[in-house]
Amino acid sequence: MSQREWVEKDYYAELGVSKSATQDDIRKAYRKLARENHPDSNPGNSAAEEKFKRISEANDVIGDPTRRKEYDTFRAQVSSGGFSGFAPGGGARYTSTGGDFDLGDIFGGAGGGAGGAGGFSDLFGGLFNQARPGSGGTGRGRAERSRGGQDVETALTLTFREAALGETVQIKLSSASPCLVCHGSGARPGTSPKVCGTCHGAGVVQRTQGAFGFAEPCTDCGGTGSKIDDPCTECAGSGVTERARTINVKVPAGVQDGQRIRLSGQGEAGFRGAPSGDLYVTVTVQKDAVFDRDGSDLLVDLPVSYPELVRGAQVSVPTLTGRVTVKIPAGSRDGQILRVRGRGIARKTGTGDLKVTLRVATPPAGMAETELAAYDDALRAAGFDPRSGWAGSA
Repeated sequence: MSQREWVEKDYYAELGVSKSATQDDIRKAYRKLARENHPDSNPGNSAAEEKFKRISEANDVIGDPTRRKEYDTFRAQVSSGGFSGFAPGGGARYTSTGGDFDLGDIFGGAGGGAGGAGGFSDLFGGLFNQARPGSGGTGRGRAERSRGGQDVETALTLTFREAALGETVQIKLSSASPCLVCHGSGARPGTSPKVCGTCHGAGVVQRTQGAFGFAEPCTDCGGTGSKIDDPCTECAGSGVTERARTINVKVPAGVQDGQRIRLSGQGEAGFRGAPSGDLYVTVTVQKDAVFDRDGSDLLVDLPVSYPELVRGAQVSVPTLTGRVTVKIPAGSRDGQILRVRGRGIARKTGTGDLKVTLRVATPPAGMAETELAAYDDALRAAGFDPRSGWAGSA
């Protein structure tokens, strides 16, 4: 995302609320849109997924009273002419009463992005030179947050029944993980990182440009807020080592082929204890010899004889967890579907149905003449003539 897009984003429009909306109005609007566009409710719908990302980003900013105030103040400065102009190539150069400055100083270089480190959180932290409630100080600089662990993607293959019923499976990965020697601190055991004397642990240092104050990563500690005099020999002070690990993944019942499962914080470890990335597991579901599915409905074909169709019968039908007795009404037809409520696949609200499709079984190939004659007699007794069809039919 370009710097121009950051400045011109209208988060109120994304959530469909006015600029004077209360925090309660914003919260209600976000919840409504999140329910409608959540990826779990719209599998395979890329438009809904993109909408969900945008409204989540909007809620992160204007859903927080402090960030909302900073966002409103900054946009007011831009619209009133306090800032003006974009530099060629997507960069932003604004003019204030204190002179020209490059917005790249705020975003940490050209081409900041919503998905990367920084964004409005760092922009506002520098512009307004204040800490958010609960942040424990002036807030960490962008340099430290940008060293958070990367997301990891992997694949998982399940049987049809495992996917339908849910399963806890183990996944083996080899990725950047917290160092087992220093436990992610980066310091040799028995020692600990020291607070940086230049930024006093903030990870950023303040500078002024005209009428404004800005924060930029501390060059002495690289934006981490701490310095290590005696680094861990195992990880060379990074707090991260590459190693194999096993993760237990709880697959929810009803997961579909191609669906992605997100495990927060299970991706690559961050630098010196910075937050880990997420793990995304893409599920492949194998075909089943007996069952198929239509959404949350479980589908099964049931072979029956002509006598059972015309006379009616009670038959035993397989389900995911056992068997169920199904009544075939007299006079049923080949291809007719019988529905058994609540014996399908689990979903968010309730369970789907079992749909049983009746399929007429033909006499086995190679049946002896005497056996075939007896089979035909049974059909005629049931009202079906092998030559003319059902009794009374056109």
